[in-house]
Amino acid sequence: MIKIGILGAAGYTGGELIRLLINHPEAEIVFANSESNAGNPVSDVHEGLIGETDLHFTDEMPFEQVDVVFFCFGHGKSEAFLKEHTIPANVKIIDLAQDFRIADGVHDFVYGLPEIHRAAIAAAQHVANPGCFATGIQLGLLPAAKMGLIADDVAVNGITGSTGAGQKPGATTHFSWRNNNMSTYKLFTHQHLHEICQSLNEVRPQGTPLIASPLHEGGEGSVSIDFIPYRGDFARGIFVTEVIKTDKNLDEIVDFYKESYKTAAFTHYVDKAPDLKQVVNTNKCLVHCDKIGNKLIVTTVIDNLLKGAVGQAVQNMNIMFGIDETAGLRLKPSAF
Repeated sequence: MIKIGILGAAGYTGGELIRLLINHPEAEIVFANSESNAGNPVSDVHEGLIGETDLHFTDEMPFEQVDVVFFCFGHGKSEAFLKEHTIPANVKIIDLAQDFRIADGVHDFVYGLPEIHRAAIAAAQHVANPGCFATGIQLGLLPAAKMGLIADDVAVNGITGSTGAGQKPGATTHFSWRNNNMSTYKLFTHQHLHEICQSLNEVRPQGTPLIASPLHEGGEGSVSIDFIPYRGDFARGIFVTEVIKTDKNLDEIVDFYKESYKTAAFTHYVDKAPDLKQVVNTNKCLVHCDKIGNKLIVTTVIDNLLKGAVGQAVQNMNIMFGIDETAGLRLKPSAF
């Protein structure tokens, strides 16, 4: 059994992670850390787990008793935590924050997108789990980047559910504001753009334009990912559309997308445009391509808390420990 510790266990990602791991055939949760909830039953905070587990939160962190620790902190807290605490070298770390997603030549965290980094993840001691928008956007654009199709600016629109903002209440997560409402935020400046461009540049053919964001100028001859995020009036899920200018034949593009994902455990090319309910409560990403004139339109859908967060984190754990990649993740979408 893989023995697991969870830090920041009281938030949305902590709750979803516990929900997955208590049903994982090869996992045992040793501790779920939350200083503000220490001593309380996990099901007092994550009420969907009533009757599923008798686990209690703890303020202790017995790292010597675990094989892997999941960091479910807010962004910026993982790096600070590691400066203040020592985790044994033999204990693996999977960080769900953005602190270590960008390669800097200093930290040893592997970027945990299995569709392009599976071998590196398998050999890794530390993994930086991708962001939710970053996962959906990359899985739509990576095959196009590999084909060298990104030679002009790419327009991206993505809608996320309210759980993407985390569990702490805020003005834009209040039900009376969010319900029957939509809004944009962080136009062209979303923090996930940096990791998206990092991956796209990793796979693009030599000689094709550098891919950048308005935040990180790529210099003369570069192209940009122009991303407009939206807040949706639903709880979970991400729906993304991406527009790429290309004269390439659609059939050739579709064949390449299918080939790119034919061995992926959870990412699937679909011949019919997907809808969000096909992936909510699953670790799937569905990808579809259409073409009108010289505009390729790629649609991707994921569950932001699963494939966009803890589902992918468990997938990474499975790969790191050499077990079935899908263990604990064969979740079924709702019929309604």
